[in-house]
Amino acid sequence: MTPQLQQAIRLLQLSSLELRNEIQEVLESNLMLELEEDAEAEAGAETPPAAGEGTEAAAEVAPASDIPDELPVDSAWEDIYDPVPAGGGGGGDEQREFEAVDTRGESLRDHLLWQMNLTPFSDTDRAIAEAIIDSINDDGFLTTPLEEIHQSLPAELEVEPDEVEAVLHRIQNFEPVGVGARDLRESLLLQLAQLPADTPHRDRARTLVERHFDLLGNRDYAQLMRRMKVSEDELREVVRLIQSLNPRPGSQIADARTEYIIPDVFVRKVNGKWRVELNPESAPRLRINAHYANMIKQVNSSADNTYLKNHLQEAKWFIKSLNSRNETLLKVATCIVEKQRAFLEYGEEAMKALVLHDIAEEVGMHESTISRVTTRKYMHTPRGIYELKYFFSSHVNTASGGECSSTAIRALIKKLIAAENAQKPLSDSKIAAILSEQGINVARRTVAKYREAMAIPPSNERKRLT
Repeated sequence: MTPQLQQAIRLLQLSSLELRNEIQEVLESNLMLELEEDAEAEAGAETPPAAGEGTEAAAEVAPASDIPDELPVDSAWEDIYDPVPAGGGGGGDEQREFEAVDTRGESLRDHLLWQMNLTPFSDTDRAIAEAIIDSINDDGFLTTPLEEIHQSLPAELEVEPDEVEAVLHRIQNFEPVGVGARDLRESLLLQLAQLPADTPHRDRARTLVERHFDLLGNRDYAQLMRRMKVSEDELREVVRLIQSLNPRPGSQIADARTEYIIPDVFVRKVNGKWRVELNPESAPRLRINAHYANMIKQVNSSADNTYLKNHLQEAKWFIKSLNSRNETLLKVATCIVEKQRAFLEYGEEAMKALVLHDIAEEVGMHESTISRVTTRKYMHTPRGIYELKYFFSSHVNTASGGECSSTAIRALIKKLIAAENAQKPLSDSKIAAILSEQGINVARRTVAKYREAMAIPPSNERKRLT
């Protein structure tokens, strides 16, 4: 492959944020390239020439037309791409700068160490507390047994095992409530203990978690009512109180960097037809700097002339590769919208089965090219923002001889489970039978696979008191 072809392929697989960084690097390294917006702003800020200077200035720029034109360098983007409306892509007259903002939150470890430093610990207890905090995971649970923590402490501290447990109890009083527990049961008990004493059903909830936690996990409500000697209504209130607690107390402290998604294309309905438009913010417009291009014929030194020509050729190839990327992306996105129009109209249940080969055949490209175009590229639709890969899914045969996409089947499963009787949840076999009645032939194990992919628990774990 030629270097130019390699560059075109590399640009094709970059995400929007990576492409912006790539463009910025090229702008800094190649003096022949400039942003159209910057050039227009500079042109508008210049003082208009005097009456006698206009012809001379035009003559100085004229030689640009003599530059070898292996490819267009000043394409009119509006002739190819439809501009995004002011309300859709956030374009318009307002120029917004993207800044690298550090959105990282405070980690749970930092939060616990901050509280430790505010607590009157002795030097020995502080060392123990640090060892314990280092063993608490992001969910707020202590993942290392106290025996191992005790053995990891320096021998010169002469710490007894009960001292380690005493420090743990102090840490378990830190925020967030329930942190430092060794399992879910202990975390729930810590959270219940810190509720106000007059909280309704608090004592019964503590008894249930302390003595009958396994029955609660198995949803054996009949056994629970007998063991605790409570009515169904009373048990319902006790369970509701337990469900209001946080099973992952550490999740309250954020430590994740916010990831922003810049859509590559916008899809909107205009006069009853779906229209696909490129997002101009995802790929800034570039053009050749006429001033430096004109210098090629004015420079006498052969070394400088060669330097400028090389930069000019590289700039032309980069613009060509960038335009090719955008044309390919627009073509593929338009084809996807044509194939998945039913999804845009009616939602996931109307999603059609689609594979890379279908789009490749439609647009006359190789499947590997379609794969590169649809990876980490996003489409903004009235139903939300989706990666282009989302619109591809496998299929199962229907009773009528047609096809149903796996995305549509997952949506149907989710809909059936949302409408089920909470006291008698649908089993995977029952869901498969219901889908079969609708003409969709799905095996029980397939239903289980899709259900697990959507993080929906099995029927025995979905059972609850209404």
